[in-house]
Amino acid sequence: MKFKLLAFIVNIAITLGVGALGGWATAQSVKTWYPTLNKPSFNPPNWLFAPVWTTLYILIGIAAYLVWIRRDKIVHFPRTVAIYLIQLILNLGWSFIFFYLHEIGFALAEIILLLIIIVINASMFYKINKWAGLIFIPYILWVSFASFLTYNIFILN
Repeated sequence: MKFKLLAFIVNIAITLGVGALGGWATAQSVKTWYPTLNKPSFNPPNWLFAPVWTTLYILIGIAAYLVWIRRDKIVHFPRTVAIYLIQLILNLGWSFIFFYLHEIGFALAEIILLLIIIVINASMFYKINKWAGLIFIPYILWVSFASFLTYNIFILN
């Protein structure tokens, strides 16, 4: 298939936009509320989160592009898009729940649901384009780690 630059940019812009909204929800609490929490010894330094998430959002956008360019061949394209959008909404929701609302327990439940939806999304993408599904592996690994981190912060606080 021919590379579609505009579609590629739009797909990445959507995910980076979600990341920017999450960053907005996170920014103030990282300086005020988050430092007051008890955190496990394996808690990464704050500077690590932005580059990791930026990379993940770019990868998610690339995966979405790889699926989008095959949309005419996908029988259940609306369902695929719905799962993808739910995943993005849950991703954004975690930042608001944890950092903006300071609801650690609710954030823990939400991130577990997010992880389940990410795995479903990756599986759906894999059936359409193997690379699109495989690109989700770092995302699954990071959100698995984030779930474990959220659980530990919940227990410690």
